[in-house]
Amino acid sequence: MTTGAEAGRPTRLMSLGLVAGPILSMVDSSVVNLAVPDLTRELGRPLDVVQWAVSGYLLALAVGLGLTSYLARRFGLVPTYIGSLVLFTLASAACALSPDAGTLICCRALQGLGGAPLVPLAIGLLIGEGGAATGARGRVPLAAGLAFFAAPALGVSLGGLLIGAYGWRSIFLINLPIGLLALPGAFAAYRAGLGVRGDRAVRPDLPGLVLLATGLGLATYGVERVAAHGWATPSWPAGLALLAAYVLWARRRPRAALALDLVRDGARAATLALCAVSSVVLFAVLFLAPLYLQTIQHHSSLVTGLALLPQGLAMGLSAPLGQRVAERRSVRFAVVLGMVLLTVMTGLMALFTPDTPVWLTTLVLCGRGLAIGFTSQPLVISLLGGLAPERVPDANTLFSVAQRLAGSFGIALLVTFFTTRGAATGSPLTGFHETALVLAATALLGTLGATRLRLPQVS
Repeated sequence: MTTGAEAGRPTRLMSLGLVAGPILSMVDSSVVNLAVPDLTRELGRPLDVVQWAVSGYLLALAVGLGLTSYLARRFGLVPTYIGSLVLFTLASAACALSPDAGTLICCRALQGLGGAPLVPLAIGLLIGEGGAATGARGRVPLAAGLAFFAAPALGVSLGGLLIGAYGWRSIFLINLPIGLLALPGAFAAYRAGLGVRGDRAVRPDLPGLVLLATGLGLATYGVERVAAHGWATPSWPAGLALLAAYVLWARRRPRAALALDLVRDGARAATLALCAVSSVVLFAVLFLAPLYLQTIQHHSSLVTGLALLPQGLAMGLSAPLGQRVAERRSVRFAVVLGMVLLTVMTGLMALFTPDTPVWLTTLVLCGRGLAIGFTSQPLVISLLGGLAPERVPDANTLFSVAQRLAGSFGIALLVTFFTTRGAATGSPLTGFHETALVLAATALLGTLGATRLRLPQVS
């Protein structure tokens, strides 16, 4: 009798294990922001200290991303995934039990290190190497699509509910049952031989790892501090300089820490650029929409979270639909369709007023969610298309790094633009409208780029 995996499809238990990890990582990237006021009050430390519970996580997440590709090549996708999931779950328990701010910050850094590999490894196992093993390479289960795309919005909604009802420790405690439920599925994938191949002969590119991890960390940390300290902070230029040094170093290394040779193919480079553009438009609105609902319309954090949640669900539901359109027509057709819809729906945000009903705002955001699902899923398939299974971890890590850098810098630039225009015009609403138009123009540029999209070469 064959198992589900042997029959050509992953079992439900395995899918649960591979989907839960990314949910944990993506939710925790945003949820702690909501708890900062409570942390400041209960831990008795100033804001600039408590803020490190957020900054430390993002810093460690960036460093962990730099290590992901090497760990996956050395130990295999599933063993690395299991180790990361265990570290993240244990660190979550330690965060919930932290007696002071210093302990919390250290535990959050461990969370970031454990959480960094979960998203790229899960993508590789579900639509890359794992898909190849199950006869469904390039296809993502509906549950996975919902998880990957709904998680950022879910973090805001769930976080507000938990903090309001049970306090800040609950946002870490909720990770424990999810992590424990995910482990049996991850071990089932290991026993099925899914993504377990590693090469112990692989040696770390230590200079490259130092340049990449330090550069990503400094760039991410510096950009995250821009809103409070302005662009004069030296961290992000230093981070970009180190990343530039890494690029020069990696050009001479066939198996560098982050495989930049993948973007020598112009089609794959264009695909990665479109991924970055869609990430900027996505993550920026996760900043802009709460600001509009809370600052301009004066809604509560609970109403804001509930208004954002349907957008994430629309993203998840549209991902399989976008995948089918790409298969029946072409990747280019699906991406162009998604980018056009993204341009229109983002442009409609420039028509919002202080009296716009919440349901109408939610409807427009759902339209954006539908567009992102059409765009992101075919682009990921295109990025992985033609790659040998052993190259999938490299491509997934490259995708995650590009997405995080683009999202971080995009949000920082748009926050600066919004603040500047709001102050110049004396109207936050005007600043919001102009920022929405900038985002719509960015999506339009992505649409023009998508019309020239080609499938990457086999490598």
